[in-house]
Amino acid sequence: MYEFDHLVIAAERLEAGVAWAEERLGVALEAGGQHARYGTHNALLGLAEGLYLEVIAIDPEAEAPKGPRWFGLDQFSGAPRLITWVCRAKGLAEWSLPAGFGGVVGLTRGALSWDMAEALGGVLPFDQCHPGLIDWGATPHPATRLAPSGLSLESLRLAHPEAESLQEALRPLADGRVEIVLADAPELSARLLARDGREIIL
Repeated sequence: MYEFDHLVIAAERLEAGVAWAEERLGVALEAGGQHARYGTHNALLGLAEGLYLEVIAIDPEAEAPKGPRWFGLDQFSGAPRLITWVCRAKGLAEWSLPAGFGGVVGLTRGALSWDMAEALGGVLPFDQCHPGLIDWGATPHPATRLAPSGLSLESLRLAHPEAESLQEALRPLADGRVEIVLADAPELSARLLARDGREIIL
């Protein structure tokens, strides 16, 4: 089974992505860290119900990775925006992975360690409407280390020309917040709710 883990916002520069997210969300993000395998770095924000939000970008001070960067960051350009999402998949290393994934790698960042399914070419299936797959194993979930932001995820809308196939691919997920709709072009959008009743669309 899949469990919703976190949202992923990409930016050409991390500072720009953080500023973009903070302006829309009305709360400050926390520093994350570096991912040596992919040459990226991030910032984080805790959401309600054990979820979180990640802003990620290529780290200009990191060595170029030997393979493609994750989340399609090698091809990313333009303004910061929501590009994909990630689900937990317990025992991921033993899974027969869905089409579009090449294998599972072990990763670390500071005190965190986890397994991640690598997408072929670095771009997740269904134009990144399919979630990345992660297994935190025995590592405490990152959301437990983040201060409460007062924000909760109300819905994630996945629009795609192959909506029926995407729906089938996401059969392991039972989460009423995720909506899949038919559209001419792929697009992700998330609706968050603040404690004061503000509705935020990413």
